[in-house]
Amino acid sequence: MSVLTNQIAVVTGAGRGIGRAIALRFAAEGADVVCVSRTAENSEKAANEVRALGRKAWAHAVDVSNAAAVDAAGEKILAETHRVDILVNNAGVTRDNLLMRMSEEDWDTVLDTNLKGAFLFTRAFTRGFVKQRSGRIINVASVIGLMGNAGQCNYAASKAALIGFTKSVARELASRSITANALAPGFIETDMTAGLDEQWRAEVMKSIPLKLFGQAEDIAQAALYLAGPGGRYVTGQVLAVDGGMVMA
Repeated sequence: MSVLTNQIAVVTGAGRGIGRAIALRFAAEGADVVCVSRTAENSEKAANEVRALGRKAWAHAVDVSNAAAVDAAGEKILAETHRVDILVNNAGVTRDNLLMRMSEEDWDTVLDTNLKGAFLFTRAFTRGFVKQRSGRIINVASVIGLMGNAGQCNYAASKAALIGFTKSVARELASRSITANALAPGFIETDMTAGLDEQWRAEVMKSIPLKLFGQAEDIAQAALYLAGPGGRYVTGQVLAVDGGMVMA
C-alpha cells in the first residue's frame, strides 16, 4: 500500500518547481491533492498532472497573502474534500536587492507571501486538524533563513520567521497529535535558479560539500518523509536538504 493512501493534501505554490514536485510525489504515493497556485492556468496544470497519476485533484487560484481569498478558498476546499490531512506551505517569492536599495513594496511583498501566506493557510485548516486530532503541517523555508544572504534581507527574514512560526505551531498543536515541521532547501534546480550566471553558480558550488545542486524531487522526498508514517514522532524540526551547506 502506498504510504499516503486515502490522505488529502493541500500544496500551495503547486504550479511549478518544488511545489509541483511535492504534489506529484504525494499523488504517486496515494494522496489526493489540492493544487494551489497564484494563477488558474498553473493550478489547473498541476491538478491535471495529479489526475494523470490516477488521483483526485482540485485546482485553486489564490493570492496566499490575501486573507479574504485564503479564507474563502479554505472553506471551498473543505466543502469539496470534507477533510485535509496534510498542508504544505510552499508558496514563495523573491525580490532581491541590497538593503539600502530595497523598496518597502519589495519588503512587504516577500513577507506577505512567504510568511503571512503560511499563517493564513495554516489558520484556515487548524480547526479541522484539531477536530480530527491529526494533521501534518510542512512549511518550506530555506537555508537562507538559517544563514542569511547579502541582497536577500527580506527573503531571509521571511524564511527565518517561518521557522519560528513552525516551532510555535508545533508546540501549540502537539497535544492534538498534529505535527509541524520546516524544510530548508539549499540551492535547488528550479525556474528561480535557472537564470543565474555560471560564475555565480561556480561560487555557490564551493559552499556545497556534496558539490552539486539539489533537485526539486529531493525536497519532495523529504516532504514525503514528514507527511508519511516515518514522520509520526517528528515535530518542531527544521530539516535542511542542502547538500551539507548548513551544518549545525
